Amino acid sequence: MNILAKVKALQNGVGIQYLLDSAYEIFGNPIYMVDAYYNILAHTENPINDPYWNEAMPTGTFSTAPLMELIDKEDIFTVITASQKSALIKYEKWEHGRMTGHIFNRDNNWVGQITMPAYIPFDEDRIAAFEMLAEKTSVEIYDYEYFNKLPIMFHNDTINKFLDKTIDMTLKNIPQTQVMYYGFGKYLNVGVVSVERNRVFENVFQNRLAYFRSLLKTKYKYFKYAIHTDHIVMLMSSQDRDFYQASFFAPNKDFLAENGLYIGISDSFENLLETRHYYEQAFSALVNGMSGGGDQRVFFHNEAQ
Repeated sequence: MNILAKVKALQNGVGIQYLLDSAYEIFGNPIYMVDAYYNILAHTENPINDPYWNEAMPTGTFSTAPLMELIDKEDIFTVITASQKSALIKYEKWEHGRMTGHIFNRDNNWVGQITMPAYIPFDEDRIAAFEMLAEKTSVEIYDYEYFNKLPIMFHNDTINKFLDKTIDMTLKNIPQTQVMYYGFGKYLNVGVVSVERNRVFENVFQNRLAYFRSLLKTKYKYFKYAIHTDHIVMLMSSQDRDFYQASFFAPNKDFLAENGLYIGISDSFENLLETRHYYEQAFSALVNGMSGGGDQRVFFHNEAQ
């Protein structure tokens, strides 16, 4: 039985640890799994002579300050988040490369990855088998409530950290920033959604924002969003900037007016560590647009100058 057939034969429904322990027996390489926060969820017990591993194991996370500085310097997560299924990462100071595979929940949202130091090198057959292992791990977590709630929690936490500047603003390439890029193009915009508060009762205000939030959660999953003060703050790819022309909004083009919603949208930007600045642009466009009256519902910063 070849290596791909061995991975295909692994059972689902037995647990993540079973899959990782079985993978170690098949590949001969140790392996670990992290979630979107880069906390270690499972790993094989075999020791790894690896600076990441040695730093992470005592704390259970790859998010410690020394590791963040090392990860930022090496910029390995740009390669990881740019890949579709898996990536073989090499770095001149590493004795061995690393194979990483993406893990998705039942809504096809990225929720973590499995990583295997390549003590035994990867050829095409081993890469195909590793990608099958990642798929099996995604199937394994299909009904795990944690993973189905994780994207919304992670996006909310991380966007608020960008807005409050509680993430180390000197480190551009750490996992929190690179994970937020996943599924987006190079350029981003910030969108701020609100209701004209003085025209509605408080419960109506909250209900309208809750309705829009439910649409983002169930129908328009292209956006990553957070609740910040009394607004919904979205990160969106620049191609989704024009709500009235975006094809996926076409069936509901009047829902903004019907629900008393207004949206301010920033200029395009690349560096997520500048999110606060572009949030202020979007918020300014929103406030100025709403104060001007009229039927317009979407306001762009560069049009409000």
